[in-house]
Amino acid sequence: MKDQQNSPKRHKLIEYANGPSLEEINGTVEVPKGKGFWRTLFAYSGPGALVAVGYMDPGNWSTSITGGQNFQYLLMSVILISSLIAMLLQYMAAKLGIVTQMDLAQAIRARTSKTLGIILWIMTEFAIMATDIAEVIGAAIALYLLFNIPLVIAVFVTVFDVLLLLLLTKIGFRKIEAIVVCLIMVILLVFVYQVALSSPDWGGVIKGLVPTAGTIASHPTIAGMNPLSGALGIIGATVMPHNLYLHSAVSQTRKINHDDDEEVATAVRFSAWDSNIQLSLAFVVNSLLLIMGVAVFKSGAVKDPSFFGLYEALSNTSMLSNGVLIAVAKSGILSILFAVALLASGQNSTITGTLTGQVIMEGFIHMRMPLWARRLVTRLISVIPVLICVATTSRLSVIDQHTALNNLMNNSQVFLAFALPFSMLPLLMMTDSKAEMSDRFKNVVWVKVCGWISVIGLTYLNLISLPDAFAGFLGDHASASAINAAHIGAYIAIVLVLALLTWCTIDLYRGDKHLRELQAANGGNRAMPTYEGGQD
Repeated sequence: MKDQQNSPKRHKLIEYANGPSLEEINGTVEVPKGKGFWRTLFAYSGPGALVAVGYMDPGNWSTSITGGQNFQYLLMSVILISSLIAMLLQYMAAKLGIVTQMDLAQAIRARTSKTLGIILWIMTEFAIMATDIAEVIGAAIALYLLFNIPLVIAVFVTVFDVLLLLLLTKIGFRKIEAIVVCLIMVILLVFVYQVALSSPDWGGVIKGLVPTAGTIASHPTIAGMNPLSGALGIIGATVMPHNLYLHSAVSQTRKINHDDDEEVATAVRFSAWDSNIQLSLAFVVNSLLLIMGVAVFKSGAVKDPSFFGLYEALSNTSMLSNGVLIAVAKSGILSILFAVALLASGQNSTITGTLTGQVIMEGFIHMRMPLWARRLVTRLISVIPVLICVATTSRLSVIDQHTALNNLMNNSQVFLAFALPFSMLPLLMMTDSKAEMSDRFKNVVWVKVCGWISVIGLTYLNLISLPDAFAGFLGDHASASAINAAHIGAYIAIVLVLALLTWCTIDLYRGDKHLRELQAANGGNRAMPTYEGGQD
């Protein structure tokens, strides 16, 4: 009996989980008390970098560069507005985690039914896999371009990034944050260098930051894109649902006394600073990508917007806009740096995507897997459509192969359009709630107003883009009847999404009402975190 008690605990591959978010790292990072602004900010810095990664992943690249090629600096304002909305949503996500001690998935599950929790978990898993497809494609292409590894083999090599993740889990969360920041700086410096060489029209850049009617116009149409579709593409590629879940979890890694409102307020304040600084860097990166499309390449020169095409364009002197770029391009350094940044972006997203997957699995369905196993399963599923795409286009022309991979990456993002409203709406409702957040930490009026405008606006834009997104799965040569069928399918999906949103809203309202009743019975005190579901 004694030997059994002293024997090491055996962990199952899948375990029941119903405790603090990301329990292994929750509250593990010490923060100074009573120190200066900069030292305190440094201690809280890190979670924002993990979140910012999602705003500069490979799925954003071709959208921003193509937008610049087609419409010059017109869509700069869309990147700015998307970034400001992202800052607002991420602030609310971090605040929810710090104040309630629950991540967004746990908070939704605690206030809704088990059935709805499972549905939302499945939708969010598909959204994570959609971003993972972009990471597989980006990393595989980067390996192919840098080391001439055949694409099929390169796709399989991306599976082994699980070994990188296994190593990272052993070195501590603070070091993971540092690695992510370093990779972000690599991406930033690559694009700063390339844009600096191109001597862009900075007056045009600044002018483009001011939105005009032309920003969302349905004409002109250039290379199959109009300003409205370009704006929708940038918004869809910028605001990611899984980042809200992730931020509400990693904001809890700092060790604070939750019984002291002043400490909680300090944590919320410095988490907001960290998030806004890192998302400002993401804004700069996305802006540089669009500026690249305008200033690095000759107008209309890039016919192939895939990663292959952009790599080729950066080494093709006939496509570049000035003599300095042409001189540097002859050495091959521009295209190599682009591939290095692409690989860095993919590896960053590997870390954050896996953590987010664990957050939603634990929060929605109370299951936990080791991070390496979680990563392996997700990556193997994501690899399948990429391998099918590579195999089925192997006999086509090179440009058709590149286009097919690019279309797969872009079309897979439709799952983000489904999942985004179901993360934004609960986040806003719960951070608006006095019962959930207390008087001190609930959203102030301007945050509430801006939040509702953002949620309604983004939901509307995501839903109206679904018919074209569904038709995009059919390719460039689909018949009129097939396109009509795709549009009908999209309208049915929109109705289902609205019905599910209504269900979610009703459940959350009932959950909030139940929480208020519990607090009234408890003398008005705010309840401790409850991870179990509210209604079954």
